[in-house]
Amino acid sequence: MKYAKYIFVVIFFCSVTIFAQAKDSTKTQTRSLQYTQIKQPDYDPLNPSRAAFYSAIFPGAGQIYNNRYWWQLPLIYGGMATSIYFYIDNNNEYKRFRTAFRQRKAGLPDEFSDENGIPLISDAGLESAQRQLRQNRDLSLLTTVLIYVLQIVEASVTAHLIQFDDTDSLTLTPSALPNINYNEETTHKLGLTLKYSF
Repeated sequence: MKYAKYIFVVIFFCSVTIFAQAKDSTKTQTRSLQYTQIKQPDYDPLNPSRAAFYSAIFPGAGQIYNNRYWWQLPLIYGGMATSIYFYIDNNNEYKRFRTAFRQRKAGLPDEFSDENGIPLISDAGLESAQRQLRQNRDLSLLTTVLIYVLQIVEASVTAHLIQFDDTDSLTLTPSALPNINYNEETTHKLGLTLKYSF
């Protein structure tokens, strides 16, 4: 009987220790389980500004940063190359007509006159051609700048949208349900209900 008290005390402390360890392990399991449920997808607020900065430095670099370049880069470079080509072509033609107009005003032969010095294009025709070619040149330059700005905006917006949660747990279910009110004073009404869940 002397040892019974000691055995009881040892069993008591062992059972308390085992119970405390089991309780701690369930706490850590529930904590880790709660952490994984609460954890939100990573959101980096600097991604859009980085994408816009890269696109401003080098056209198309923001699309490469967003990994959305397989169909966007050909559009960007194709559009910019086409508008730059038309800018250079219209500028060269504008300079030709302007040089011919200046030579004609100075009394010199120009490229739009035949061997006898008879003008093939009138002075008004040269002025009109200059005006039209200048407008086309400026429109080509404006198109190039517009494509450059739009690719910066597109890279920034895409970087914003990539970070949104688009899993299957997000749903939007529209349903048309009648909203019937049985009061004597009102008539039947039809409403639209949108249900969404996260």
